[in-house]
Amino acid sequence: MPMAHPAILQNLIEQYDTLRILQAHNGDAEVQERMDDISYTLCVSTGTRDIDAALIAARHQLPGARPQDDSLVRS
Repeated sequence: MPMAHPAILQNLIEQYDTLRILQAHNGDAEVQERMDDISYTLCVSTGTRDIDAALIAARHQLPGARPQDDSLVRS
């Protein structure tokens, strides 16, 4: 599966986050349509089927992303 460039993923994440805020404020149909387009693109770009998984996968592919491993608990 081809991988999207991290800069493109970052842009898609930022657009989605902005649209989510706009959707919460006014619920405009145009905003929802654009969110659906961005969601679809993120899913295709990350090989996932839902937006939550796509956002996690996309963020994981960004430069500086580190796996969040909480399997070791230090006391």
